[in-house]
Amino acid sequence: MDRPMAAAPDAAVGMVPAVPAASNAVVGEARRRLRCPGCRLDQRKAEREGMFPYKELFLIWLVTLCSTLPIQMLFPFLYFMIRDLHIARDEKDIGFYAGFVGASFMAGRALTAVIWGMVADKHGRKQVIVITLAAIVIFNTLFGLSSTYWMAIFTRALLGLLSGMLGPIKAYATEACRKEYSHLGLAIVSSSRGIGLVVGPAIGGYLAQPADKYPGIFSKKSIFGRFPYFLPSLSVSILAFVALFSCFWLQETLHKHTGDVTNNSIETVEDPLASTDAQEKSQGGSGAFLQLFKNWPLMSAIILYSIFSLQDVAYAEVKLPDVFSLWAISDRRYGGLSFSTTDVGNVLAISGLFLMLYQLFIYPSVAKFVAPITLVRITAILTVPLLSSYAIMPAVLSGFPLHLVVNCASFLKNAFSVSSITVFNVLINDAVTQDVRGQANGIAVTIMSISKAIAPAVAGIIFSWAQKRQKASFLPGDHLVFFMLNVVTVIGIVFTFRPFFVRSIINH
Repeated sequence: MDRPMAAAPDAAVGMVPAVPAASNAVVGEARRRLRCPGCRLDQRKAEREGMFPYKELFLIWLVTLCSTLPIQMLFPFLYFMIRDLHIARDEKDIGFYAGFVGASFMAGRALTAVIWGMVADKHGRKQVIVITLAAIVIFNTLFGLSSTYWMAIFTRALLGLLSGMLGPIKAYATEACRKEYSHLGLAIVSSSRGIGLVVGPAIGGYLAQPADKYPGIFSKKSIFGRFPYFLPSLSVSILAFVALFSCFWLQETLHKHTGDVTNNSIETVEDPLASTDAQEKSQGGSGAFLQLFKNWPLMSAIILYSIFSLQDVAYAEVKLPDVFSLWAISDRRYGGLSFSTTDVGNVLAISGLFLMLYQLFIYPSVAKFVAPITLVRITAILTVPLLSSYAIMPAVLSGFPLHLVVNCASFLKNAFSVSSITVFNVLINDAVTQDVRGQANGIAVTIMSISKAIAPAVAGIIFSWAQKRQKASFLPGDHLVFFMLNVVTVIGIVFTFRPFFVRSIINH
């Protein structure tokens, strides 16, 4: 009987793993989730209930701002850069060549935006952000050293090809903070881009041609004298390097595991007959990507975004980026303002400062009381008389009153643009789930970039043509340019109504 008595514990020992088997599975699942960056971030967000995400919002603001600075940095000095590269035979043709330099960045970005969105959905948002900032450090610096027209186009095109973070940073802003702060994250993206799109040109205006402006500091024989547009490019690249270093503290948001079941139901807000097949299924691979094109709430928001990108000429985006800078710099006898690069920098810097204050203190209150699409309609309607007034300013104003009015008009246009862009970002990210959010934003960036790539070249041609028809009886000079902008604005207003526009919200 001793042996059976001794065998009992052995049998018991042999049976122990049967109970922990389930426990081991739970432990294994827990460990697997701890290795998933998205799960770790979700756990951290759950522990930070009631805490404002200062660090996350600051990092989003920093990397977005520094990645945006190069986009319009060149436009205050692009007129003079094209002149110094001796590609234009006549001064009136400078706008024609400048448009293609502006278009090269957007053409490059349009070609790769969806690819970068797929990379972000598969490998993570952070990797794409790091690659973009590294590309800015390298190719924006090389752009400042351009000695030929084709080198300028080539470096800008390469910068566009590798600038893939616009879509992923919007997805990241939605995911990095708790749900109650996700729309604030998107607002931070829009405001930092708006600020970057005016601070960038301010840097270009102040720091271009430093040997002429600051001869006591920069010699004509120095590298900044031999390459008069290198200093603004280098300054922006240094800021991008700082943002690149800050990515060390950037937490990945993508869930890198399978097997989760998510409820991705759709709530259609404006049209109960909207197609919801794309949102009802969370699929992987090319199937999920193709389904995005059947998601009409998503596509209607993207189409709206692209239309308003066309009219957002000189300010929050680079749709027709050279219009304001070329118009401000060109001679008054051609309908311009005869501003220097410093004057343009002053205008854009002041409007950028007021834009930041507007986004921090005014926009949140407006967004609480005005429906998103209604806000777009209001700002678009107000844009029409604002743009119409630009062509009249040189004829009726001069000196300090002219500078004051131009600053006020620039601020208003920036505020209208940032408000609309924030709304479009919210609509796009609300229409899809996380597993395809990078691709959805990639599609938006691609379609938007195509319009932006075409628009600068067309704007340069129209601007050059407008300067040659100052005596025309119908829409003389720059009246033609701003009239065309208003036509696009009116088209955008029409597309904010049904059946063109439908809104939907994913319920996670």
